[in-house]
Amino acid sequence: MVRATDSSNEDHSANPLRRDAAQSHTRKAKFHSSNLLQVETVKVPQMAESISEGTLKSWLKQPGEFVAADEEVATIETDKIDVSVNAPTAGKITEHLASEDDTVTVGQDLFRIEPGEGGESKPADSKSDQPEHEEKTPAPPEPEKEDVRKKDDLGVQEGKEKKEVKETGKSKQEPEAKPKEKESKPKESKTKESESAPPRIPGSRNETRVKMNRMRLRIAERLKESQNAAASLTTFNEIDMSALMEMRKKYKDEILKEHDVKLGYMSAFAKASCLALKEITAANASIEGQEIVYRDYVDLSVAVATPKGLVTPVVRNAESLSMIEIEREIASLGKKARDGKLTIEDMAGGTFTISNGGVFGSLYGTPIINLPQAAVLGMHTIKERPVVVNGQIVIRPIMVVALTYDHRLLDGREAVTFLVKVRDYLEDPRKMLLV
Repeated sequence: MVRATDSSNEDHSANPLRRDAAQSHTRKAKFHSSNLLQVETVKVPQMAESISEGTLKSWLKQPGEFVAADEEVATIETDKIDVSVNAPTAGKITEHLASEDDTVTVGQDLFRIEPGEGGESKPADSKSDQPEHEEKTPAPPEPEKEDVRKKDDLGVQEGKEKKEVKETGKSKQEPEAKPKEKESKPKESKTKESESAPPRIPGSRNETRVKMNRMRLRIAERLKESQNAAASLTTFNEIDMSALMEMRKKYKDEILKEHDVKLGYMSAFAKASCLALKEITAANASIEGQEIVYRDYVDLSVAVATPKGLVTPVVRNAESLSMIEIEREIASLGKKARDGKLTIEDMAGGTFTISNGGVFGSLYGTPIINLPQAAVLGMHTIKERPVVVNGQIVIRPIMVVALTYDHRLLDGREAVTFLVKVRDYLEDPRKMLLV
């Protein structure tokens, strides 16, 4: 029995090759299960029902970099918003499957990630993997020595030439005559070029071509579609802003202190428009096929300028909100728009639009209808102007307002009546409490 156990022990210890082969086989199995099988392919996510593709705007992480779970890896630009693609798990980015500015579709393979913590699978240094004899490869011959030898040879040749010149006793005028002949030819060519060249124009003549982003392309498409489809017509009116400015001056500090909201003019225009839309319902309607859709709610689209273009986030059920609630919602949507954090839901729908070009100093303007809506109200800057009040010429702050409407839905009578009602509500804000 002792011999049997000894022989078995001798078999294991006496066969190191088998033991090494078994260990290497185990290591290979672990490698395949831990690395190759765990690599995940991340696809382009769903963006919205109406959006099936976008442009890969930028890669925020490169292959070989580690990311945390839910960290942003890439940004896809659509015609409405920018969509962030996040890492599903912590790990290392192994491969990009699309390049920047490529058009990508929903469900398309976008990149591959190898799950793991940040310090587990760092790429090995190429120097450490190489054997020692490769590191000690002889360096190539230094080019400096060859250059020194060439310079020495040139110096010797120049010395010989100088000696020959001295021995022959030739004057230095002969070699100088040849360059003069050569110089005369460039002068003649320069004169010919100056005669044929067009006169120079002072200032820069550079041009820069930049590819339009998807949002700008979509804006251009929508605006042109509106001009082609709608029978647009614009009517104007003037509003004396004295009463509204007095009300704002009196209560803005109190509202800011109690509600943490800055009271502006947009909430008053929104409230006045909602009240006027209840009476002129066609201005809140839309055409679908051969039918007119009337609504008993107002989803108010507010035009906001961003660095990438004009967006119109929507204040839902604005007719049921107070002026303070409208102001708070507009401020929140405006901040999200400027930060690039608007979602598709924030901009979907909308039954009536207000655009305030007055913040940029616009005095007059004809806004374009945001289809399929029926009308858009344009606000402009406030200017002090002489007006006649009770037979007296007085200076009053006046704002010109414009209503562009779709003549297929509204006639001139309804459009003018709507704008006059908005004017009356704003010139005496107390009327809005009596409706």
